Amino acid sequence: MVQTSPPLRVEASGPAADLRRREILAAASRLFRERGLHATGMREIAAALGMTAGNLYYYFPSKQDLLAYCQEATLDELQALATEVEASRDAAGGRLTRLLRGHVTILNESTPGSLAHLEQNEVPEARRATLLARRKRYEEVFRRLIEAGIRAGEFRPVDPGLAALALLGAVNWTVRWFQTEGRKSADEVGREFADLLVAGLRKSPTRSNA
Repeated sequence: MVQTSPPLRVEASGPAADLRRREILAAASRLFRERGLHATGMREIAAALGMTAGNLYYYFPSKQDLLAYCQEATLDELQALATEVEASRDAAGGRLTRLLRGHVTILNESTPGSLAHLEQNEVPEARRATLLARRKRYEEVFRRLIEAGIRAGEFRPVDPGLAALALLGAVNWTVRWFQTEGRKSADEVGREFADLLVAGLRKSPTRSNA
């Protein structure tokens, strides 16, 4: 028998469909962490939800579309946090600390499906450019905060672009090893990461001669 691809469907739309997608996202997130992202297929996700694979395809035509939705949901929360942090009048170091801490929490606790955040090449090509542009805008917030810290004399005169990439690389990678049942919560990990990373940018205190 010739195996056929899932039939093309018009995607479900409206508030009820969006709610159902979030439920699917939560179930997929659990399976991604239990089995691994690449080892989890659409049939496994459908079975976990008690629905048929055909019904799942009504909400997400492919696994790539599901991963794109995961990334969009994560970026929505990250950008909302970044906008709030940038609007604050706090010193750059405090704002950057808050952004890093929140980033780790969002990726590992508050947003279902954020394990897919690093899978940039696993989304439909038609949506890849938009997602990349959103990531770049978010990255620019880090660069601006670092530049502000340098101007204020808080941070060493580092390359803001490289420093932003280094910070994002460190916090993004937490999705690869963080365990929800581990001895530290996502917020605790985020706080420690933020303190360590921002400390690395700060100017060393002047040492007096002994």
